[in-house]
Amino acid sequence: MKPLDPRLLRFARSTRGFIVLAVVLGALTAVFVIVQARLLSHVIVSVTADGAGWDDVAGTTLAVAAIFAARALVAWLIEVGAVRSSARAKQELREAAVAHVLALGPASPTASDPGGTTALITRGVDALDGYFARYLPQLVLAAIVPVAVLLTVLGQDLLSALIIAVTLPLIPVFMILIGMYTRGSVDRQWRTLAVLSGHFLDLVSGLPTLVIFGRAKSQAEAIRAIGDRYRSTTMGVLRVSFLSSLALELLATLSVALIAVSVGLRLAEGQIGYSVALFVLLLAPEAYLPLRLVGQHFHAAAEGLGAAERLFAILETPVATGGATPIPLGQLTITVDGLRVAYPSRPDPALDSASFVAEPGTITAVVGASGGGKSTLLAALLGFVEPEAGSITVSSAAGSVSLHQADLTAWRTRVGWLPQRAHLVAAGLGPRPMIGEAVRLGRADASDDEVWAALAEAGVADDVRAMPAGLGSRLAADGSGLSVGQWQRVALARTILVQPDVVLLDEPTAALDTATEAAVADAIGRLAAAGATVIVVAHRPALVGIADQVLRLDRPVEPPPAGMAVASAAEVIRGTGW
Repeated sequence: MKPLDPRLLRFARSTRGFIVLAVVLGALTAVFVIVQARLLSHVIVSVTADGAGWDDVAGTTLAVAAIFAARALVAWLIEVGAVRSSARAKQELREAAVAHVLALGPASPTASDPGGTTALITRGVDALDGYFARYLPQLVLAAIVPVAVLLTVLGQDLLSALIIAVTLPLIPVFMILIGMYTRGSVDRQWRTLAVLSGHFLDLVSGLPTLVIFGRAKSQAEAIRAIGDRYRSTTMGVLRVSFLSSLALELLATLSVALIAVSVGLRLAEGQIGYSVALFVLLLAPEAYLPLRLVGQHFHAAAEGLGAAERLFAILETPVATGGATPIPLGQLTITVDGLRVAYPSRPDPALDSASFVAEPGTITAVVGASGGGKSTLLAALLGFVEPEAGSITVSSAAGSVSLHQADLTAWRTRVGWLPQRAHLVAAGLGPRPMIGEAVRLGRADASDDEVWAALAEAGVADDVRAMPAGLGSRLAADGSGLSVGQWQRVALARTILVQPDVVLLDEPTAALDTATEAAVADAIGRLAAAGATVIVVAHRPALVGIADQVLRLDRPVEPPPAGMAVASAAEVIRGTGW
């Protein structure tokens, strides 16, 4: 964990203005500290050594009070600036993270862990309050005040300045050593929180099924166990934080004691003046105080810094940008040649040497074992993944363009995409959209007749008509009110409504009964008959049976990956025992 991570300044731009303000106010604080010590030592020496009365020190005493008030005002300004900067920085980080996750699309490393990502962007970013509001301003003071105090003491007493110069660096050294130990505790805390969030999300999503099969209580026990583990790791982080504060306080106290002993002995022997000795003793603690507080606030902000590391891992994941070449008009042919996709987190490629041609009016079924690269292929076709090798070319009678050079925004308007777990939402209408608005997501100007026609094509129009509000029926976030098959077919109707030139489907019949699966297969067949280029990931015979060609993606462990094989649907069905 770096004392000041430059990535925070890059992704949270509002922090830059606060740091400038903190530097200015920190310099004022250093001046006030030195002037306060000088005036206070003058008052004490005048009263105790010279026998001065109130009239003699009244002006200086009022000046000391004014300095106290000025320091309080500066501290208040730093606090206000830190809190406001923290709020703006957290908002910027959240907006950047959400925008980046959306830009990464289904290939995002966060797509497989929505619970952990949600906890990171909400609870994790909130944990940065301690960093922005406490640690960062104190870090600025720690960079200014000790140096100013050291230079001032150097002009008064060389030996005391030498002791400060030798002992002062020990505090950062201890901070680094304790911080290295703390990092492991923070990592364990966030891993546990991510597991807890993901498990809880899955539990809530599947609660009706768990209740039906009597497994709800066992899942409650699992959440309780994970929660206890999170509590234990959190207490471990707090324990280290408290112990680190004790260690830093002890070190600073011993350092000041060394200066006090040195000054006291030399004062007794007449080697140093009373005024100088008192001035040095008043200044010495001020040299250590900012560093002690930096260590204290650093460990208090450790949770937020651990979350920031994971947040930056998301923000620094490269996004496929494409180019500016327009997509040719007309029905589209997709040519994939030697496509290879690799992820940094995996030792072997997720997809290797895939080649095929998908033409308008045809259905290409993609089959293979789990982990063979089927979803990766669809992500590459959507433009969310940059291939390591090979190419994807989109062509029509009007011309052709490599997807790497194409305008990806324009390309995605030509593609109908149906994931395995579709989400029915409507732009700007909150978490409970009406069915009609959810279907219109890709075509906001579609009429009710067109929406009903799309629902009919998907084989779900009669089910929607049977609902009391029809197209105005609200969809619950957890899918209650619709069966799994109805939900999937409403999502398919949304794809049909946009009349795409290319249709990409990821196991659209997963978890459907035989009758519903047949209805979805018929709807896909009608999309192809209308001239669309259809590519569908399939595990079940109904979809493979209607395919014009089958792409098999195999990734055997031994020998090395053999790439891709294309066969007719009948051959694939016989080869797999269907």
